[in-house]
Amino acid sequence: MDLTPNSAPEETEDFATLLREDTASRANAVDHTGGSKQIDATVVAVSEDCVYLDIGYKTEGILPLSVFAKDEKAVEPGDKFRVTVKGRDLDGYYELTRQRGAATPKDFSSLEEAFEAKGTVLGTVTGLVKGGLTVDIGMRAFLPSSRSGTRDAAEMEKLVGQKIRVRITTLDLEGGESGRPDAVVDRRSVLEEEAKASADARFSELAEGQIVQGTVRSLTSFGAFVDLNGADALLHISDIAWHRVENPADLLSVGDEVEVKILKIDNADAAKRRIAVGLKQLQPHPWETVPSTYSLGQKVTGKVTRETDFGAFVELAPGIEGLIHISEMAWGKKVRKPSDIVQVGDQVEAVILSIDTGARRIGLGLKQALGDPFAEAVKIIHPGAMVEGPISQITKFGAFLTVTEGVEGLIHISEITAEKRLNHPSDVLRVGQVVKTVVLEIDRDKRQLRLSMKQAIPTGLDDFLLEHSVGDTVTGRIIDIDHLSNIARVELGEGILATCEVPPADPTDAPFTPPTSAAPVDLSQLGSLLSSRWKTAHADAKPVARPANATASTGAPAAGQVRTFKLTELDAAAKKIGLTVV
Repeated sequence: MDLTPNSAPEETEDFATLLREDTASRANAVDHTGGSKQIDATVVAVSEDCVYLDIGYKTEGILPLSVFAKDEKAVEPGDKFRVTVKGRDLDGYYELTRQRGAATPKDFSSLEEAFEAKGTVLGTVTGLVKGGLTVDIGMRAFLPSSRSGTRDAAEMEKLVGQKIRVRITTLDLEGGESGRPDAVVDRRSVLEEEAKASADARFSELAEGQIVQGTVRSLTSFGAFVDLNGADALLHISDIAWHRVENPADLLSVGDEVEVKILKIDNADAAKRRIAVGLKQLQPHPWETVPSTYSLGQKVTGKVTRETDFGAFVELAPGIEGLIHISEMAWGKKVRKPSDIVQVGDQVEAVILSIDTGARRIGLGLKQALGDPFAEAVKIIHPGAMVEGPISQITKFGAFLTVTEGVEGLIHISEITAEKRLNHPSDVLRVGQVVKTVVLEIDRDKRQLRLSMKQAIPTGLDDFLLEHSVGDTVTGRIIDIDHLSNIARVELGEGILATCEVPPADPTDAPFTPPTSAAPVDLSQLGSLLSSRWKTAHADAKPVARPANATASTGAPAAGQVRTFKLTELDAAAKKIGLTVV
């Protein structure tokens, strides 16, 4: 506890010098007095703390009000008292001693005993002088301002007239040149000892787990110090609230009355006793509501609070955070650091991937909130469709082609070219090269398309396109049928492939309508649908439009059948043929 006044001299103030100056001033004043002669004085004025008396000299004498008993009649102008002149103060007034009713003790043996034992004595503050206060302890004593136990000059001035307990640090009963006994006293050390004794007593009353009342004494960047009625405790910033607190001053102010729980008492070192308290421990833990509030697959919104090398934390509610792992941030590209996608302070929409109530962890997916690009892609991509894109990766067994963001296809080395046998795909392909392919198969488990470059240029197809028109009737063999999309792949001749919608296997199910255009699949709408709109709670994207259903023929088409078809579309540029069953 720092009780040093802000305007006080340093601890190293030469008390003896101040004492000599004060003693000299009083010695000079004695020259104008009648020594120890008793004088009948008359009260001429009364102030808040002093009584001014006419003693027959040119200058009045002065007595502190403290020498008059509280039960005495109030002092008024005209009252008479017998006094003795002690000297003059710094303002030129004669300092007086009242001879009746406030006799000063002449026996200094008790003061000597207190000085030798370093004990304390009770005194009355009689005045404010240069560098400190004067105190009557049975003799005149000097109390330096730095040892007064006050924080500023105004507080020190309020001590005048009050009784205080002090310790004598210097005692001169001989009086030196002045012949008057003097002393220097210390109040600060007494207050510190009293505060320590009070803190020790309070400390012994406290125990871990107790809920106590306290007052916020000061705030720091790491927490708050709380006064527990005489014992100091630290309320760490992490124990103020269940949610993340950036600055204790956002929630607390000096002087606030708070109810806290004692978390730990460290009394291993009596000189450094520490008490840790918590405020949030008296509030329900937010995770208690998680099972009833959140569920797997649920879309949630929150604020990005911090980033790490492996992901970003999102606050879903005060005290509840979820982690978006770096692998769950984007579908179509490798994210090297979270800040490539999100920034601290962003409001994001995510999908709950996992909940671990025991470990209090929630796993979130940012890319899942965009929608699954593969699921959207296979709605418009079917076996036989032409797709185009850049080569993203080359391996010894083939090359990967980026169909659209988040959707890749594999071109096996055997499907790259029909002209020659390749030792390695890099013999004819390079990363970034844009190529056209035909979709051979959709692997939903691996979330991948199987593509072919060589089949994208079938033999005799150009001639077929030149010789036929939309509406012509042709004969072909059904190679296979994708029953999920109800699209059949039809061979019209060697190397001439077409697609045809067929009725669903179960006539009660509504048939899926594929695109009838023979042009390469337009993925621009899909890319727009799956664009990075994770910061918007509701993307107002529309599904890709599909043409009306083609009329199905009588009988259920099956693989291997030779059927009659009508040409519905011929696209020479895209080398696509559309059919309907006749």
